[in-house]
Amino acid sequence: MSQEAVRQALKANPLDIDALGAALSALDGDEARVAAIRSIGGRDQARIWAAADGRSTSLEDIVPSDRGAATEVIHAGKNSLPVFTNFEKRFCRVEGKDDVLYGYNEGVTRSVIGPGCFVAHHFADRDEVGVDYYQVPPDDAVLPDGWPRPVPNEKGLQMLVYAKMIDYLRKVSDHVTIGRAVKNGKETGNYFLLCRTGDR
Repeated sequence: MSQEAVRQALKANPLDIDALGAALSALDGDEARVAAIRSIGGRDQARIWAAADGRSTSLEDIVPSDRGAATEVIHAGKNSLPVFTNFEKRFCRVEGKDDVLYGYNEGVTRSVIGPGCFVAHHFADRDEVGVDYYQVPPDDAVLPDGWPRPVPNEKGLQMLVYAKMIDYLRKVSDHVTIGRAVKNGKETGNYFLLCRTGDR
C-alpha cells in the first residue's frame, strides 16, 4: 500500500483511527512508515490523538519483549512544534525489571538542551504508557553503548523543556503511537507521532 492511503485516511472527517492504523501497517518497512508519520503536521496530530482516545498502550508496544536488556530500540518521531520537528526517542528494557523502560531523546537540539532522559512505565489509571521525565535512570543503570549518562531534568537548559513533564502514548498501529505532553499536570497543545523501527 502507498502513502496515498495514509493521506486519504487523514482526509476523513471524523478521522477513522482504525483505517489510519491499517494504512500505516500496510506500508512496507521502516523507511516508508517513518516518511509517512513525518509528513503529518500538528493539526492532524491533534486529530489523531483525539481519535485514539481509549486505545491502550503497553511496554510491549514500545519495546517488544524479545529484545534483551540494554538493547536500543529507536522510535523515529515528528512533533507539532514549528521548528526542530524531527527527533527520536530511544528506549531499552531493563535487566530484572519488566515494568519500566529507560530512554532519552535524540536530535539536533540534544547538544544544547540535553538528552531529556526518562523512565517509561504503564499508567493503569489511563491504560497508557507514559514517558516520565520526573524520573531518570539511576547512575548505575546498564544502558546501551553510546547512550548519554542520565542527567536530572531539573538541571540546565533541559529543565525548560523536560522538567515536570510526562508524555502519554496512545496506539495508532503496530508500529506507530501518538503522544501528548502533560506538563505540571496540565495537558499541553504539543503532540508527536512515534514510529518504532528495527523490527526483525
